[in-house]
Amino acid sequence: MAKPQKRYVCQSCGSVASRWQGQCVDCSEWNTLVEEVGGNVTPFQAKHNLQSGGRAIALIGLDAEVALPERMATGIAELDRALGGGFVEGSATLIGGDPGIGKSTLLLQAAAKLAKAGQRVVYVSGEEAADQVRLRARRLGLGDAPVELGAATSTRDILTTVGQGQPPALLVIDSIQTMHSDLIEGAPGTVSQVRASAQELIRFAKERGSALVLVGHVTKDGSIAGPRVLEHMVDTVLSFEGERSHQYRILRAIKNRFGGTDEIGVFSMETGGLSEVANPSALFLTHREEGMTGATVFPALEGTRPVLVEVQALVVRLASGATPRRAVVGWDSGRLAMILAVLEARCGLSFSTCEVYLNIAGGYRVQDPAADLAVAAALISALSERPVPADAVAFGEIALSGEVRPVAHAPLRLKEAAKLGFERALGPAATKSDGMRVSGFKTLGALVDHMLGRG
Repeated sequence: MAKPQKRYVCQSCGSVASRWQGQCVDCSEWNTLVEEVGGNVTPFQAKHNLQSGGRAIALIGLDAEVALPERMATGIAELDRALGGGFVEGSATLIGGDPGIGKSTLLLQAAAKLAKAGQRVVYVSGEEAADQVRLRARRLGLGDAPVELGAATSTRDILTTVGQGQPPALLVIDSIQTMHSDLIEGAPGTVSQVRASAQELIRFAKERGSALVLVGHVTKDGSIAGPRVLEHMVDTVLSFEGERSHQYRILRAIKNRFGGTDEIGVFSMETGGLSEVANPSALFLTHREEGMTGATVFPALEGTRPVLVEVQALVVRLASGATPRRAVVGWDSGRLAMILAVLEARCGLSFSTCEVYLNIAGGYRVQDPAADLAVAAALISALSERPVPADAVAFGEIALSGEVRPVAHAPLRLKEAAKLGFERALGPAATKSDGMRVSGFKTLGALVDHMLGRG
């Protein structure tokens, strides 16, 4: 009998090395290689005998009739929005987020609503005892929900339990990093264990028609821990974002095979659990006063939902010789450096002797490139001490040449702004709107001249 070969698997990226080394050559992480025992034959060395052992599969055309998947609405509108309408039978969903952000609370609320609607719901916790989950449910006012609770870490035991009788409509595993499969050697949380446990659970969900939800831990940089293949195995990946010091949470769809990506659901963390925020635009806007400099309202677009947020800038002049500081909260620091460079090189404004602070109000994080013009307007306002009109919004992408480029879905952004009482917009040239006055700019220099009253 051949001696099993040793291999070392990176717990960060899943790459395999033949010997241990301090740093992974693929992801450059330190001390992430863990020894695992594998067979003598690798997938690259194995060869299939094409003459026997296989079976023909049925091939269909692209024009074949396909029924749309049935949705199982949770009754939580913001969660259903991020999912694309609700859970799909036989689907696998992975939800990740920082510790204490509210993942378990949200799933417990969704499980309770589905259970009260007559669906069989099984909630398995690998991190807490069943009594701890029951105590949390009582604090949330969900103690009477007929949710079936369990505390286990063995994948075989879980599948044996839920496979008895009618399969559950919803199966929640909290969390996948605590699951252990006896088919694979290694401790729970290793790459091989996470991959094997997830594969067994997903196979059960596909065969029995259960909607599976896996809770995933995140690393220090915010990405989901474990092998990257885990995100490829599931149908939907949700990220629960927010600062623990802030009240508000954002559920963002990163991947969705049954719906659109970048859809968001907005929640507010309260004593009774997570409550939905129906109008997030009003949530992220502060009470603005006339004459306030360095503040601009930006109509962001998350999936199909427009959200109005406030961009705040502060520019502090320093004495000669001091090193200026740049601080950003809620936006890309590299993009701020680009906007400052364009303002200096193309528009003649000087920020080299100023400290610059930029903040997105309400703990919101903006990823939309259309925020460039709103950030530039806030910086110009803070530097010149000339306020942006309180009834105006700004949006547009800025090129390195100083050109203001058009952005997608401008009418939808303006419609949301008009709904909240805004009357004007600063945007790219040729932007049209039925109900708002739009000042269009071809270049960033034209915006500077407009704000400084040069013409």
